[in-house]
Amino acid sequence: MEDEHVKPISLKALVDKESKKVIFAESNEEFIDVLFSFLTMPMGTIIRLIRNRPPTMGIGCMNNLYECIENLDVQLFRTEACKKMLLYPRNAAADQCRRLKLNVDETEPLRYFLGEGGHCPHLSHYKDVICRCGECINIEKFLPEKKCLAQDRGVFVKEMTRFMISDELRVMPPSTEETLSLLLNLGLIDGMTTEECNLDIGIDEVLTLLKMSLVSKTPLTETFLKHNPTPELDQKYFDMGNYIKSGMGEPASDVRGKTFMIKLTVSKSKKMVCYAETSEAFVDLLFSFLTVPLGYAVKEMHTGTWKGCVNHLYNSIHELDAEQFLKSNEHKAMLLSPKLAPNFGYENHPLGIEEDKHPQYYYVFSGSKLISDETIVPRRGISALTVVDPKSSSKDTATGGFVKGPAMFSITDNLIIAPISPISCLSLLRKLKVPLDDIEVRLVKVGYEEVSHHIGF
Repeated sequence: MEDEHVKPISLKALVDKESKKVIFAESNEEFIDVLFSFLTMPMGTIIRLIRNRPPTMGIGCMNNLYECIENLDVQLFRTEACKKMLLYPRNAAADQCRRLKLNVDETEPLRYFLGEGGHCPHLSHYKDVICRCGECINIEKFLPEKKCLAQDRGVFVKEMTRFMISDELRVMPPSTEETLSLLLNLGLIDGMTTEECNLDIGIDEVLTLLKMSLVSKTPLTETFLKHNPTPELDQKYFDMGNYIKSGMGEPASDVRGKTFMIKLTVSKSKKMVCYAETSEAFVDLLFSFLTVPLGYAVKEMHTGTWKGCVNHLYNSIHELDAEQFLKSNEHKAMLLSPKLAPNFGYENHPLGIEEDKHPQYYYVFSGSKLISDETIVPRRGISALTVVDPKSSSKDTATGGFVKGPAMFSITDNLIIAPISPISCLSLLRKLKVPLDDIEVRLVKVGYEEVSHHIGF
């Protein structure tokens, strides 16, 4: 986590004293950059940061998915690095987010490892990865840090730009028209019940606001006026059972050209799915949801699906004039269509999300230095390096996912995933009070649309 002594960001807010609600807040680019950065964060990072934070409320089955990975034996993954990649997914916009006034993502910075002697032309961001040439990549090198100019303010938003932020996270340029609209929508005609207040925002407030943006329609009020916690983001939000039932009723849509065969154990009398059986390919898809940036999830989900209001944040960026308010069109695209971090995708990924590229790295034999400079031309004494995919072992010939195969897994209604075990499955049936003569096994085909709609994309 960031240094405890980082100065907070100050906001001016207009509050309705009678309803005890934040009407809107005013801020410069520092706070807006923090808000916009939420969209670049992988889902796994968000779950890790907010799952144990007050107020105590659930965040649905994605929390179970994360805990499953924590509890699974590392031997079930293709490499040791795969488990770490899922629990600590990287942000493709990490270089930009590192410059935020308040950066809540405590994922450790990239590390750089080479083979002994520097003769292996490969680099790894994870220690002890075995290169395809058979060499263990375990010698750490350090890349010189790029210096940021002190006057270079603003990460996604142009420096010295001011905005209004509504309670439901609509970000807009300040204007009398918008101010009147917010007041009149709350029935505040004379403004006599309103008052100004100053708010200081630190790391704790940012994390609470991140959580509230997913579960509340009034995250500013919930964060700063300490209202009672909003209802739990419950299982209906990430519901494996609903998605499975959709597969039972009609054929898979196959929009992204990829379908999965799922075997369902169903209670005939209760008309419910007890659990599903499937291969590692489908489990890879579920696990990969943790690596996907929040902004991509918002972009892909159907309107009205979010219980919170992070979709308003997304739509605000979409409506902003990039030339007037944002650093560039590239920064706008980074927020609206965020990419996977390099090496976090895999061959034939069903989501079809774009993966960012590594910069070009070089090893300079004179001085044993590691550098990254697109203007360098490889020559004698300077060797270009290729980054090893940490998901691939030295024996792999293709870019695969995270889970070792072939393998079969069971998936419960609330996304508890485990290697298939008849004993465990029978125990689950007993727990559900489903007699064996009430069981029916069905084979269904599931496509991208069914998964994305019910798991949360």
